Amino acid sequence: MSSAIQRLFGGSPLLVLFKLLFLSLVIGAIMAGFGFTPTTLPSRIAAAARSLWNLGFGALRNAGAYILTGAMVVVPIWLLMRFMGGKR
Repeated sequence: MSSAIQRLFGGSPLLVLFKLLFLSLVIGAIMAGFGFTPTTLPSRIAAAARSLWNLGFGALRNAGAYILTGAMVVVPIWLLMRFMGGKR
C-alpha cells in the first residue's frame, strides 16, 4: 500500500506536500509582486483573453482599412491605364 501511495505522489507524500507548499509560497510571492491576488486572478485572466480576442479582430479591421485606403489609389490608376493605354 505504501509503495502505491508513493507511486501516486511521485515520492514520499509528506516530502511532496512540503515541496508543493514551498513552491506555492514562492510563486504566490512573485505573483503578489505583480499585483495578482486569488480574488483578482480570474478576472485578470478573462480580461487578458478578451484583449487577445479583440487584438486579433482589430488586426483584421486594420487590414480592411488598409485595403480600402490602397484601393482608393490603385483602382483609379488601374481604370485609367485600362481605358487609356490598355491592350487592344
